[in-house]
Amino acid sequence: MRSGSRDPQVGGKALTNPTTLNQLFFEAVDQLSERPVALRGKVGGVWVEQSFREFQDNVQALSLALTGLGVVPGSHVALLSENRPEWAITDYACLTARCADVPIYPTLPATQIEYILNDSGAVAIMVSTEEQLAKVLEIRDRLPALKVVIAFDRGLEGHGVLGYLDVIARGRAAMSPEATAAWRRQALEVTPDDLATLIYTSGTTGHPKGVMLTHGNIASNVVSGLKALDLRESDECLSFLPLSHIFERMAGHYCMLGAGAVITYAERVETVSQDMIDRRPTVMLSVPRLYEKIYARVLETALTGSGAKRRIFFWAKRTAERWVELSLGGQHVPRALALKKAVADRLVFSKLRARTGGRLRFFVSGGAPLSADIAKFFYAAGLPILEGYGLTETSPVIAVNTFRHIRLGTVGRPIEGVEVRIAPDGEILTRGPHVMKGYYQNPEATAEVLEPDGWFHTGDIGELDADGYLKITDRKKDLIVTSGGKNIAPQPIENLLKTNRFILNAVMLGDGRKFPIMLVVPELAALSAWATDQGLSFTDPAGLAASQQAAAKLEGEVKKSLRDLAKFEVPKKLLVVPDDFTIEDGLLTPTLKVKRRAVAERYAEEIEAVYAEPPGGVHDIDAR
Repeated sequence: MRSGSRDPQVGGKALTNPTTLNQLFFEAVDQLSERPVALRGKVGGVWVEQSFREFQDNVQALSLALTGLGVVPGSHVALLSENRPEWAITDYACLTARCADVPIYPTLPATQIEYILNDSGAVAIMVSTEEQLAKVLEIRDRLPALKVVIAFDRGLEGHGVLGYLDVIARGRAAMSPEATAAWRRQALEVTPDDLATLIYTSGTTGHPKGVMLTHGNIASNVVSGLKALDLRESDECLSFLPLSHIFERMAGHYCMLGAGAVITYAERVETVSQDMIDRRPTVMLSVPRLYEKIYARVLETALTGSGAKRRIFFWAKRTAERWVELSLGGQHVPRALALKKAVADRLVFSKLRARTGGRLRFFVSGGAPLSADIAKFFYAAGLPILEGYGLTETSPVIAVNTFRHIRLGTVGRPIEGVEVRIAPDGEILTRGPHVMKGYYQNPEATAEVLEPDGWFHTGDIGELDADGYLKITDRKKDLIVTSGGKNIAPQPIENLLKTNRFILNAVMLGDGRKFPIMLVVPELAALSAWATDQGLSFTDPAGLAASQQAAAKLEGEVKKSLRDLAKFEVPKKLLVVPDDFTIEDGLLTPTLKVKRRAVAERYAEEIEAVYAEPPGGVHDIDAR
């Protein structure tokens, strides 16, 4: 099944369906060599740009330098860095040197980095900052395979550490017409079956597994992705999701090069809001957490405004969402509704678009399920979110909504070349050129998910509708089966709560228990404003969150948000958790997904107390 497609183009010419990432690279830079901006990043508080010609020269210089440092074809080179131009240059330098790179999340501690470096046998590592270098130096004497350490930031060289600019200079010294021709020829000898990268999944238990993705795996996904998505040479992408994750890497890195778009690297995750205003991107990729936060902020602003502003906002929201229902449903939009939508757009939604820079054509969402209500709101606001689905093991895209074929509440249709079927137990299976080669040095784990005929078990539960749109229900391992035998998918229920302005985060637990409970992180700003309106006294927001009045308010909000669920799906008790989950406290993955098991372990004592409480206790949602 296909989402509708067009032939991808770059520099005004159609791509020749490259079968390796090196073919993609050379074809793109050849056609874009005269373009003034390829990459943009902040250095010392100032935006610094690289042209496509400079980008290609830096890739070649680093590639030749790595070879000169003894990094041979087939070697593994680790990359420990935040998103920045050097990340992109290093990746293509490794690919053209016929190496496989091993991206590592910069949020990981030294102990986990040590495992990845030893398991992968990395012979070299590129690090970004003094903080990342310190992690490597801490464990270096326990890394027998590691021979070369290169630091991006200036002033870190010495004591067995090479400076990035010095290494680039070495490569430039080796450049000549003959060397360039040989480098290009050898790079293009890579085959689709050759390993391109080794990505370690951020598992919640045990050691992470190294996912082996080949040139053919990723290149096939890029070609199909470019056919599905409406990317243009005039686009500018703001990159802030970790490039260590295959979602940002495939769509925000390889696809952007293939489309000839400019990539701007956000300074930090915390600066994304300002970076959007400064750089005015046309395309952005994110996980649902960003959209949930934007939605909650907009809702809070509306609800705390004057009565007139509240009425205008909710009238605009209803009007625009009705317009979305008719438009996407292929139905006639009455002229009166179209005029009302135009007024709503001018009065309300234009302000939201201005906060994204005013040029954003669309978002892409992946990594976790997106609430259909949030998707509808953004579409109504003229900021469509194209939700997709995939895994690291599938390079990653399996399906995606497109402008030609979109159905909110689904992850779209499978992209070109990708097969999908639903197993008898509801698990989503996929087969095609996008499926990984296997887990590195782990044939047992590979055999558990990859059948001999090529079908990969995703671990997700879902369904295909009559028109071929895929809907994700939940992770198979996350399904809650109560002791009474009821099956509950927690993610859709949690998503309902995340659209409530008083709730920042929510995690449902209860597998093997008599009933499910909900852990809720309150939105303290909204809760504090409510308490002030109610005349409640409190010393600080955290203290308010622990109060009985706040618990009663949150219980009421939970019941309101979940009023349309079946009785067995509604959590029976509520546990208020004052602090949001973070990567640093080990409760979020680097791509901002909640580690359900880690949350259960962190709050084990409080959870046991809730379950031990008799009916009608303080945590009982129906007690008030």
